[in-house]
Amino acid sequence: MEPSSGRLPGLEATRPHMEPRASCPAAAPSVERQFRVLVGVTGSVAALKLPLLVSQLLDIPGLEVAVVTTERAKHFYSPQDIPVTLYSDADEWEMWKCRSDPVLHIDLRRWADLMLVAPLDANTLGKVASGICDNLLTCVIRAWDRGKPLLFCPAMNTAMWEHPLTSQQVGQLQAFGYIEIPCVAKKLVCGDQGLGAMAEVDTIVDKVKEVLSQHALSAGLNPGSL
Repeated sequence: MEPSSGRLPGLEATRPHMEPRASCPAAAPSVERQFRVLVGVTGSVAALKLPLLVSQLLDIPGLEVAVVTTERAKHFYSPQDIPVTLYSDADEWEMWKCRSDPVLHIDLRRWADLMLVAPLDANTLGKVASGICDNLLTCVIRAWDRGKPLLFCPAMNTAMWEHPLTSQQVGQLQAFGYIEIPCVAKKLVCGDQGLGAMAEVDTIVDKVKEVLSQHALSAGLNPGSL
């Protein structure tokens, strides 16, 4: 069953400690609903940019946003700086107790119209390319409806980016139909200079707008006045 509002079913009951966030309000019934973007964030230092990325996505009219985080990504941002609902591995296990309970990675897959993984670190890139699904984020991606757009933003050290496996794995994601937002060359946090840095937030948001425009009419959704 697809949720009828921005909140996924059972969330408030299972997570009384979590306050509802701004981008997932209970919406009044309407003919057209908002376009839903699920942001995945992994354990690259580029996760520092998550608050800015979410903020700029929320500036797009007609967008609802939620975030799925890996555990390692939490090292780089504060949940208090993320003004939308934030899901992590514990939520999946807390939500499911018996056969009739919701399965969070499937509910998120149904809820979202577009998925954006930013940053996608080398570890999760390898998992997704290989079909490994050992956390909430990789389970959502493994279950993803390939009729919906999935955008990914690689981010890693230059030496890791230049490893032969990386181009193979990026190519595999592209073969799945996923859309790469290429990394850029700059001085990395580790001090190295070269390719591997996540694309700039403005570039990512512009690509999301482009994809929204391409998919909104065919999907019968309302992305707002893009």
